[in-house]
Amino acid sequence: MNTKLYVGNLSFNTTENDLQDAFAAHGEVSEVNLMVDRMTGRSRGFAFVTMATPDGAKAAIDNMHGKQLDGRPLTVNEARPKEERPGGGFGGGGGGGGSRGPRREGGFRPRY
Repeated sequence: MNTKLYVGNLSFNTTENDLQDAFAAHGEVSEVNLMVDRMTGRSRGFAFVTMATPDGAKAAIDNMHGKQLDGRPLTVNEARPKEERPGGGFGGGGGGGGSRGPRREGGFRPRY
């Protein structure tokens, strides 16, 4: 059974191949996903490494957490399931304008 690990505090210079090589020393690596910014194409400083076995994942956590990679101490732990988020778009919008007080040309007029 595959176990997905979160790997944080990565240098912007770290590549998927660097992670593959570092984690392969502790067990078979099924997949490496380095998160990159869509706009710049630059690393976001974290990745997900999927280990083929739970034993490999435990060994990787035990040996890689706090270890230096590209001059940065890594944060390595088991990834949590993705949280459900509200639907797409740019978030909830605010309500309408509402009354701003009396109107100049005829005084207060109620809205129907």
